[in-house]
Amino acid sequence: MSQINESAIKTPGVYINEIPTLPPSVAQVSTAIPAFIGYTAIAVDVDGTDLTLKPTKIFSLLEYVQYFGKAEPEAGITVAVVVTTATSQIAASAAITGTSPHNMYYALRLYFANGGGPCYIVSVAPTAGAVVNTDLQAGLDALEAYDEPTLILFPEGQAILEANYYTLVSSAIDQCTKLQDRFTLIDVHTQGTSTNNTITTFRGAFGKTDNLNYAAAYYPNLKTTFDFEYDDGDVNVTIATDGGAPVGPTTLEALFSTAPTQLTVYYAAKAAIKKLSPTLPPTPAIAGIYAKVDGSRGVWKAPANISVSSIYEVTDFITDAEQETMNVDVVAGKSVNAIRPFVGKGILVWGGRTLDGNSSEWRYINVRRLFIMVEESCKKATAQFVFESNDAVTWVKIRAMIENFLTNLWRQGALAGAKPEHAFFVKVGLGQTMTAFDILEGRLIVEIGMAAVRPAEFIILRFMHKLQES
Repeated sequence: MSQINESAIKTPGVYINEIPTLPPSVAQVSTAIPAFIGYTAIAVDVDGTDLTLKPTKIFSLLEYVQYFGKAEPEAGITVAVVVTTATSQIAASAAITGTSPHNMYYALRLYFANGGGPCYIVSVAPTAGAVVNTDLQAGLDALEAYDEPTLILFPEGQAILEANYYTLVSSAIDQCTKLQDRFTLIDVHTQGTSTNNTITTFRGAFGKTDNLNYAAAYYPNLKTTFDFEYDDGDVNVTIATDGGAPVGPTTLEALFSTAPTQLTVYYAAKAAIKKLSPTLPPTPAIAGIYAKVDGSRGVWKAPANISVSSIYEVTDFITDAEQETMNVDVVAGKSVNAIRPFVGKGILVWGGRTLDGNSSEWRYINVRRLFIMVEESCKKATAQFVFESNDAVTWVKIRAMIENFLTNLWRQGALAGAKPEHAFFVKVGLGQTMTAFDILEGRLIVEIGMAAVRPAEFIILRFMHKLQES
């Protein structure tokens, strides 16, 4: 309610002034709103509006299909069927070559399966043709004007040249640095002959060396439990009967429309195709895990030691010795987070470092993202004080507002310290953060310090023999 200027009252009557006793509050911004940049089958709103290069917020896979369609049907599926008439046995095996590079639909399925929620889709073009880095760059440029997204990823990035992909994600890191409200997820592009070879290639090809704390890299790729999208008319089937030469090819569509005796072959072929599944880069699953951890524990919890859903295998089995070289890069500091299977536990995200793995301040993903959240939340909350009087009254309001916010974070376990004053400080005022000249220039400067909780990355248990005493 607006305050009444008592000195301006000139008409007799009763006037009420409501005096606020509580400071304004800081509302915590969303922390896991990823933006998926890539190609989609369609890009049309319900009213027919073209959504190409228009970042669009969705809340479910159903909405994605409604606005952007499903996956591009695979055209490289073949099935070999062997029929033994004496035993009425039918054996079918399927194979796929030249899979479509357009995996946005599968990426969204993996994202939602791993706990993902609201997200943005930036459709750069229809799924007809090759993936082009300039298209993806255009999608990244379109995203810059949108304030809500906090994560950037390119599910189809491995379909372009390695150098072009790393140039693209370097641009994404630059956008994160400029806006200071988002974070980039990077897939290791080339899956080499060995883990060490792959990581060495990645570090050599990824030439960016600054602002690496605004990104995290993950390896290896993931074999999903999803079914490929395909048209029956595009699947070639060969049939060998009683040891004879294969006959065909025919198509699944033709098999279905023939005599009922061929329907058993048709369904056997369909069952064989179901054993095929898309292999995807890890970042869509990681984005979902970020959202799940943020919602259940908070952005200050490291998004690691979390199982990955809807996958049955990884493309590379990483050993402890190999992960040592992934986790710590003494030369460039480019850490890569591993995704590893463990007996009895499933497939887990087994790393929580930013790409700037040698940094003491920004080594851990949760620390970087916590600061992004606090910075953005305080930025939005203090916007109401622009053009207010730059005096002690305003300073007290701002300090109390931010201190209340940080105290709540401390109580939730986001900040380290036995007392709030050990966990953070907020300074504002003449002689503390500002000079008289700053005030004359219209600058109101607030200094905030936080002791972020860091993950127990290495748990060391020390054992020793105790001598018998009795």
